[in-house]
Amino acid sequence: MPKDSTVLPSGMGFSPRKPFNGFVNDDESDGSDSEQAVEFVGGNVHRVTSKEDWDQKLSEAKRDGKIVIANFSATWCGPCRMLAPFYCELSEKHPSLMFLLIDVDELTDFSTSRDIKATPTFFFLKDGQQIDKLVGANKPELQKKLTAVLDSVGNHGK
Repeated sequence: MPKDSTVLPSGMGFSPRKPFNGFVNDDESDGSDSEQAVEFVGGNVHRVTSKEDWDQKLSEAKRDGKIVIANFSATWCGPCRMLAPFYCELSEKHPSLMFLLIDVDELTDFSTSRDIKATPTFFFLKDGQQIDKLVGANKPELQKKLTAVLDSVGNHGK
């Protein structure tokens, strides 16, 4: 297991937390977004909130000929929080790709069905089929896999 990922409890066993609003706030005392808030959804990142939403996004991507990068993440995961701004940045640099964010606490059953054992886990999908996977918050490896995917389809998102 990569050192830059958070291992999930066996059987997922997520405990319900407050709904994921796209931000993580370390100081929840006043409920406002402090300087420590981490933005998970921004740029061209689409938050997936249901299995139906997932199916719709994959259909959209297939119709538009886009590769999907799906980030299975959690608000409480330190490595996920560290990588979130970079993921948003990538989504802005590569509009020819579809960037999705799935909160494993919000979609527990769905995440379990995708065999998510650690966060973050990234799936690279073409026409709904997995073409690559990355476990862990490894920026260089994420960039490398993204570049390889773009090279394989002859599209650099510009």
